[in-house]
Amino acid sequence: MTLESIKIAAALPEILLLLLLSTALLVDLFVKRPQLLVHGLAVGGLLLLGLWQLIESGHTETVYAMNNLVVADSMTAFLKGGVSIAAAISLMYARHYIVDREIASGEFHVLAMFAVLGQYVMISANSFLTIYLGIELLSLSLYALVALRRNHAVSTEAAMKYFVLGALASGFLLYGMSMIYGATGTLDLPLVADKLASGQADRLIMVFGTVFLVAGLAFKLGAVPFHMWVPDVYQGAPTAMTLLISGAPKFAAFAITIRLLVSGLLGVAADWQQMLLILAVLSLAVGNLIAIMQTNVKRLLAYSTIAHMGFMLLGIGSGVVGSDTVGAVDAYAASLFYVVTYVITTLGSFGVLMLASSRGFECETLDDIQGLGRRHPWLAAVFLLLVFSLAGIPPTVGFYAKLSVLEAVVQAGHIGLAVFAVLASLIGAFYYLRLVKVMYFDESKLEVPLDCGRLAQSVLTVNGAAVLLLGILPGPLMAACLYTVRMSLSA
Repeated sequence: MTLESIKIAAALPEILLLLLLSTALLVDLFVKRPQLLVHGLAVGGLLLLGLWQLIESGHTETVYAMNNLVVADSMTAFLKGGVSIAAAISLMYARHYIVDREIASGEFHVLAMFAVLGQYVMISANSFLTIYLGIELLSLSLYALVALRRNHAVSTEAAMKYFVLGALASGFLLYGMSMIYGATGTLDLPLVADKLASGQADRLIMVFGTVFLVAGLAFKLGAVPFHMWVPDVYQGAPTAMTLLISGAPKFAAFAITIRLLVSGLLGVAADWQQMLLILAVLSLAVGNLIAIMQTNVKRLLAYSTIAHMGFMLLGIGSGVVGSDTVGAVDAYAASLFYVVTYVITTLGSFGVLMLASSRGFECETLDDIQGLGRRHPWLAAVFLLLVFSLAGIPPTVGFYAKLSVLEAVVQAGHIGLAVFAVLASLIGAFYYLRLVKVMYFDESKLEVPLDCGRLAQSVLTVNGAAVLLLGILPGPLMAACLYTVRMSLSA
């Protein structure tokens, strides 16, 4: 294989995905009743891309291409595989939901694939320019998805809030990137790292630039105090769109956090780690405390997301101790494992809400899930597993995910932070167990038939089983996370 073909192969997933969504767009335009065909193309194509990338992640060498704008390595393939499969599962859950609400199916699937393409670009980014391009492609697609239900005022309001705050976050990122460019004279992340290591960059300007970068990243992750959009958008957007926002994009957010802070700005790790740990503490406290007061399940899960992102940031903020990077691989792998398990669990959680909804009925509040254990025992049982995983109760995978992050935090010497995280998790267990109480011990006030496809039900069953199985046997997934992080950082 020639050098040029290798470099083209580095961008092959993006090229194939662009061809796929272009085909879906043409099918939607020219085929009569294209809904099922477009859905099949999107889901089938994303699943094949995802499986291919996961297989590639086991033996991918690091390749820089497109004038060093993109990088293809083990972590790139692993995260692209996760994004693709998470997006495909989201579309399978959403099929009946969007049909019942007469949401334009073609536009929904094409915008969802454009969002995946933006995440691909973010994950492959090796330059500030590529990162920003991917973020904007993802963000614009999600803004349009939230507003896709045109006759729904709440969705339109959520889209406007998301757009305005997203523009603000983009401004933070751009300003931080411009300061770092001014200090180093380059946009390439490896060159920025070299300038820092050799002492050629003005450290004061670099720190100021890093502050703005971290603020922009915190918005994308939904960390406190940049979390204002999360509960409003989660609640206001149709549940299918909420799932597309809450699931797969977390992989891309993790990727750019590692690319920017670890690959590019490791020389100022002492500064950005302190910022991440402060964001983590605030997110754990605010997310868990405010979630207790919520009666809307989507809003409750939004504050839960904020708390979970705090846990993930704890791991990333514990990778470097002084100038010692011995524990970095374990810490970042624990954070990656946490993100993977969070995405698996949140896919199922919002999937339950969509499957429990029907035409003219949105399952969103605590009253809507009252007595779910008697009305739909299977649905309630799966939700029970998912809620236990979110709470970190063994033997679900959420317990092992929290344990691995706490282990990294303790190894970094942050004993107080580990104790605080455990206490915050205990607070979080209250509102998760309240969901179980409402499902199984409260009398149902509704009689809503379960109106969803067998495929979605089968996917939800597998989703719930995965949460339990990965909790019992977490070793293979953790080994994959360790391998991908180690190979990526070693390059």
